[in-house]
Amino acid sequence: MDRSFLLFPVVIAAAVLCSSESLASTYSVSPLIRQVIDDGESNNLPLQAEHHFLLFKRKFGKSYATEEEHNRRFRIFRANMRRALRHQSFDPSAIHGVTQFSDLTVSEFQKTFLGLRGHRLKLPLHANQAPILPTENLPGDFDWRERGAVTPVKNQGTCGSCWSFSTTGALEGANFLATGELVSLSEQQLVDCDHECDSEEAGSCDSGCNGGLMNSALEYTLKVGGLMREQDYPYTGTDRETCKFDRSKIAASVANFSVVSLDEDQIAANLVKNGPLAIAINAVFMQTYIGGVSCPFICSKRLDHGVLLVGYGSAGYAPIRMRDRDYWIIKNSWGPNWGENGYYRICKGRNICGVDSLVSTVAAVHTPIAAQAE
Repeated sequence: MDRSFLLFPVVIAAAVLCSSESLASTYSVSPLIRQVIDDGESNNLPLQAEHHFLLFKRKFGKSYATEEEHNRRFRIFRANMRRALRHQSFDPSAIHGVTQFSDLTVSEFQKTFLGLRGHRLKLPLHANQAPILPTENLPGDFDWRERGAVTPVKNQGTCGSCWSFSTTGALEGANFLATGELVSLSEQQLVDCDHECDSEEAGSCDSGCNGGLMNSALEYTLKVGGLMREQDYPYTGTDRETCKFDRSKIAASVANFSVVSLDEDQIAANLVKNGPLAIAINAVFMQTYIGGVSCPFICSKRLDHGVLLVGYGSAGYAPIRMRDRDYWIIKNSWGPNWGENGYYRICKGRNICGVDSLVSTVAAVHTPIAAQAE
């Protein structure tokens, strides 16, 4: 077989590996993927393919109860290597390969690690359309992590609660801007207590590990007065508990929130002025993403994952376009071992993967009720 076509992704992988320490301990993409595909074509689980699967299990702490389940997951692993190779060809400025999700089918991944419900792009009851902001003097690069407004990367576990992490991230940033204090807020409060619904869209209620919507969660937060600290209401990754919300322990409160237009200059302006933004995205390329700037040629705009927009940059080289490419910096909630230390970079422009379609900003934060009572 002529493998010369594999050299292009390898060059990309080498370039990104040199510039990103987080990728140094991960698999580089094409040689491994191709070997797993070739070695795994027969049904007797050849030694080399088994070896790569063993490395995957060790790296991510995977184990299976039965030999039958092991063999099934191995077949899925090989199928995902083919999928990663396809993603690499559609998204050559990123690196795609083995991740902690490589033994999951697409439907399993979507059900367990995504969780955005409701896709009506309309204003919630208490949300305003964000006012038009000046964009002439926006910085060329901007990152709220460097300014202390972003908590460490969290991990939603096997619970479709991405929407709650996107919500808390936006409020954590807004609270930091209002108080100067970075406080980690409780996703579990939203998972247990928030059942806010869109009356005009069936099945859109916030529903714990079964999904939710950031705007609905902000609506809930506004109604009840705010969110507790993570340390006072810790995350469990399940939705089987009763609500333990304690109003006397509210740490941050929403005064109002706004929905930002699809205009990317306005999104950037709101990001710079108001702090990290709660956004939605289509996560199809994120299952195999390792690092680099994701700039797929084709990507659905059907929104299925809630994340946090924390910054943007302009030095993401896109080889296929032979020039630097502007990108958004996105905080995810799959732990620091996914992607670039838990972050995802995606091209700005053309609303790729729907990244500009559903953007919300917490415009102001009240003095916490608990503090007022002291």
